[in-house]
Amino acid sequence: MAKRINRREFQESLSLRLSEAARGEAQRAWLGVHSGSDYWLFELADAGEIVPLAQLTEVPLTKPWFAGIANIRGTLYSVVDFSAFQGGEATPRNNAARLLLVGARHGINSALLVARTLGLKSPDGLEPDAGNDPRPWAGQGYRDNKGQQWRKMLIKPLLANPEFLDVGL
Repeated sequence: MAKRINRREFQESLSLRLSEAARGEAQRAWLGVHSGSDYWLFELADAGEIVPLAQLTEVPLTKPWFAGIANIRGTLYSVVDFSAFQGGEATPRNNAARLLLVGARHGINSALLVARTLGLKSPDGLEPDAGNDPRPWAGQGYRDNKGQQWRKMLIKPLLANPEFLDVGL
């Protein structure tokens, strides 16, 4: 029987591996994330911090995909529902939902609301996929051994995208 670990142990282990990656100590791996109907791969340095869904303060006169503002340890983050931003269904706000604090490395306090994180994915277990994606933040496509399509996330183009930055109605 496979060893079972609790959520806290998993989050602590993932946090340790993310901090090791930021220092360049970890093997090459990507963070897998599920958002809407898409599966994304984040560079560990770009993934920033992963936190459980915090209480969000709604902001009036903003686009429907702008989920609100979150106070994470005294710092305010703008929260974008990543699935809704891309034209998909709104992300369910349940125990699996997570906030990826993606902008801090680039000087932007921005978080993506995603359906769930899927742990670390090794590039060795993925085959490049030739499919093109017109979204500027969508990088190389991959397929895993189960046939699931993954897309590499390009954070800088997302954070610089005028539509992403314009949350007002």
